[in-house]
Amino acid sequence: MSVPSQMTQTALERLSPTNRVLKRAQYEAFAFSLYDGDVLIRNESHLNPADHEYRVTIVDGIPTTCECPADKRFEGPCKHRTAIAIRPTILDVATQMQLVADGGVTTKKAPLEPEDDTELQECDCQYLNDDFPCWDCVKTGRRELPE
Repeated sequence: MSVPSQMTQTALERLSPTNRVLKRAQYEAFAFSLYDGDVLIRNESHLNPADHEYRVTIVDGIPTTCECPADKRFEGPCKHRTAIAIRPTILDVATQMQLVADGGVTTKKAPLEPEDDTELQECDCQYLNDDFPCWDCVKTGRRELPE
């Protein structure tokens, strides 16, 4: 019995963003919060970040829609959906929240950010194929922008 390819693909592979969108999803300063099983994503790179906050709907572990104008206007995923797709921890937590809201088993959630910054944390941007770091890694000094 063969496994359908959609089940073996990562969220990023299923979205298949353009290189431009992928790079922006990596380097812009996004802040994430959970909201009823979906993710609110705020672009802290803007002068007025509150004006750049959008709700991304998560379905079966995939960011399927975003409230931003670009997601409605252009073909393919927007940078907000892509930013979530390259961060599997956020997708996992959103999926767990949906299960709990739907009557699933309640589990203790680990904090999204470590309390002790002295421990070197692994980042999802290291798995991307173009070696371009995310904004958090640049901001915290874990990685540098390529020249």
